[in-house]
Amino acid sequence: MFVKSLMKPPHKSLTADVHTSLAHILEILNKEDIQAMPVLDGQRFTGMISKEIIYRSFFENGKDKEDFLLSTEAKDIVEKEDYFIHNEEVFERTLPAFKGFPVLAVVDEHRNFLGLVTRFDVIEQFESAFGIRKKGIRIAFTSEESVGRIERLGDIIRNYHENVISLATFDETDKLARRIVLKVEKNNNIEQFTKKLEKTGFRILSVKEV
Repeated sequence: MFVKSLMKPPHKSLTADVHTSLAHILEILNKEDIQAMPVLDGQRFTGMISKEIIYRSFFENGKDKEDFLLSTEAKDIVEKEDYFIHNEEVFERTLPAFKGFPVLAVVDEHRNFLGLVTRFDVIEQFESAFGIRKKGIRIAFTSEESVGRIERLGDIIRNYHENVISLATFDETDKLARRIVLKVEKNNNIEQFTKKLEKTGFRILSVKEV
């Protein structure tokens, strides 16, 4: 999935102009109950501004609070100039940025603002990828790194007529093994299905209804 498929378009994105006062920005952030927004110079992305950035700048400045908020513009304290991603990137690339910030700008090759992605948007996509909102049986197992292992898994799934809700793989500490998490619809042959997985070389870690 590409970033452009889950980003909010410009007309649905809250942004600040470089010349917007901090007082007005803080009013919007509080009214909309959000923590941060992109700062634009025309259509060009210049960085991010947040409540934390505003508060820190105020305490470092030493001005009277009202004077500081009214006389200081977004361009004076904007940060996170590299908090953007291109619209043709895969959405997984957004995840590292959300470790310390709630929004990420989406831009074109000229840094023109195309929209934004929020931490909530990304979490929703991962929930969808793992089938969290649909009940089923979650089977976690490991497999040795070998050619055709996913094909073998597919054959077993097909032979047992399992309806797959989600399938994800992860790196294991052991470089020769890979962890797989499969979620299927609940049925009466889960025990036989998991036994077949084990006989075929997959090591079952857990089977849980979720």
